[in-house]
Amino acid sequence: MRTADSIMAPPLSAEEVAHCEALTAHLAAEVRAGGGWLSFERFMALALYAPGLGYYSAGSVKIGAGGDFVTAPQLSDLFSRCVAAQCAEVLAEGGEILEFGAGTGRMAAAVLTELAALGRLPHRYAILEVSADLAQRQRRCIGALPAPLAERVVWLERLPQRPIQGVILANEVLDALPCRRFVLEAGTPRELGVALSGGRLVERAAPAEAALAQEWARLSAQLPAPLADGYVSEICLQAGPWVASAADVLERGMMLLFDYGLPRAHYYHPQRVAGTLRCHYKHRVHDDPYVNLGVQDITAWVEFTRVAESAVDAGLEVAGFATQAAFLLGTGIERLVGEAGDVLERARRAGEARRLLLPGEMGEAFKVMALTRACDAPLPGFALQDLRDSL
Repeated sequence: MRTADSIMAPPLSAEEVAHCEALTAHLAAEVRAGGGWLSFERFMALALYAPGLGYYSAGSVKIGAGGDFVTAPQLSDLFSRCVAAQCAEVLAEGGEILEFGAGTGRMAAAVLTELAALGRLPHRYAILEVSADLAQRQRRCIGALPAPLAERVVWLERLPQRPIQGVILANEVLDALPCRRFVLEAGTPRELGVALSGGRLVERAAPAEAALAQEWARLSAQLPAPLADGYVSEICLQAGPWVASAADVLERGMMLLFDYGLPRAHYYHPQRVAGTLRCHYKHRVHDDPYVNLGVQDITAWVEFTRVAESAVDAGLEVAGFATQAAFLLGTGIERLVGEAGDVLERARRAGEARRLLLPGEMGEAFKVMALTRACDAPLPGFALQDLRDSL
């Protein structure tokens, strides 16, 4: 989970200011080309992925002490070792691993190291990464592994052309998919997007495009009660196609998704009036996506009911859904803490485990979902908790 402090962030450097201005100019040109208005989905896509300018396309440090946020694999290898324990069950009869968006590469390195210790190494560990900067960091991290492990890792520019057998991993990938935003007026969604005012990017509502209006009509019919006017939230229409494309390359095995998010009824709760959009810059969190363009991350919580529906439509089984805390406890994090060789190491691991497990840290907000096809491997990560009825 991305963690950050909700206090004032340090000012941008001169280089960051120049980068922000360049991306702002690019976005302004897109707004003009779009007739004066740009959907938030398109704005978010450009802010994160515009070639050479978007947050994930530029060269700034993103993850870790010198970046903007810390993820669970970066916080502690205990997380990745628990992930490896679940992967080992699926890899009992061989197979490979495909990881989407591998961050700094630390999870891949730790998973491979743990699987080697368990005698369950995949014959290949493929990484599909859209950020050139992160891919370079991954190569440095993987390059420090022993050759028999490092040689199993390959980087892909697109999805594999042949279906795989094994495990697909995606840690904090879905939250970075560009989403639609809307505000309810007289019970009807108006789509939030970006316009220009005095040369500045400003938020502006417009009539909802058909795809958004139709999807909200479907979703709102499932909610216990109508939501109040002024209610703002997100719908990620790209989540379904993403799940379908990943499912297409899974012939047999398991897809493990890790992200902060909620089932639909909780996601669109009447009290969640401002949505789930969050921005991260220098370990500070705020909710203004129109500042620090190109140098801050923009995310939205994952609506896991949509993910589950998309998986079923793609022929997958929703085999498990639990909090991160339950998953880690089920895959042996307490044992890993207890195996520390000395008191200081045990104390360090215990501190890391608390951040991964406690409700006020990562343990509850972060969820884990297992999607399977032709796979009857044991699911220790979901043995302690089953939240599928909440979807």
